[in-house]
Amino acid sequence: MQPKTFLGIRAVLLMGAIIFMVSAAGFAQDTRSEVSIQGTGFFTKNSEGKGIHNDPTNSGGILVGYRYQVYRWISAEANYGYARSTQEFSGSTSARVQSNVHQATAAGVAKLPQVLKLQPFALAGGGALVFDPTLNRGGSYAGASRQTRGAFLYGAGADYPVTRYLAVRAEYRGFVYKAPSFGLDTLNTNSWTHSAQPSAGIVLKF
Repeated sequence: MQPKTFLGIRAVLLMGAIIFMVSAAGFAQDTRSEVSIQGTGFFTKNSEGKGIHNDPTNSGGILVGYRYQVYRWISAEANYGYARSTQEFSGSTSARVQSNVHQATAAGVAKLPQVLKLQPFALAGGGALVFDPTLNRGGSYAGASRQTRGAFLYGAGADYPVTRYLAVRAEYRGFVYKAPSFGLDTLNTNSWTHSAQPSAGIVLKF
C-alpha cells in the first residue's frame, strides 16, 4: 500500500492525540472514552459554475471515531471516514473522475436532554476531505490528481444503550466545502457544495 493511502489515518491519529492531551488537562470528574464504527451513506449535491456542471454519484462507506468526555455534557471527538465517489463533469468539459474520498475531522459534541433511553447529541467542527483518483478504467481523466478540501462539519444523532459498555448510534453529519476540481482548471466549478452522511453503527464505552 502506498504512503498516500495513510494520509487520513495519520491525520485522525494526530487529532486524537491532541484531543487526549486537552482532555487530560480538564477537571471533569466523570470521564469516559468511546470508540465507534458505523456504516454510512455519502450523498453530495450537484455543483455548477464557469460553464461546468458536476454531478457526483452517491455511495456508501465507513466511519470510525474516538470520543472523549471532557465535562459532563461536553465531549471532543476525532473521526476517519472512507467512501468512493465518481464526479461526472459536463458542459464546457466532459469527464468522469472516480476517487476514494477520505475524511479526517475533529469536533466538539454537546449532549442534549435525554429522551426516554435515547441520548441525543449535536456536534460541530471541521477537517479535511481528500479526493484521491482511483485511475480505474472508465473513471479517470488525464491530469487529475489528489486534492484536499477543507470542510465545515455539523451534525446530530442519538445513542441507545444496550449495556453499560455498548450502545447503538444513529447519526447525521453534513459537510460544506469547495467542490473538487482535482487540480484542473477545466474541472473547476469554483462553487461550494454539500455532502450528507447518514450513518448507523455501534459504540464501545470504556
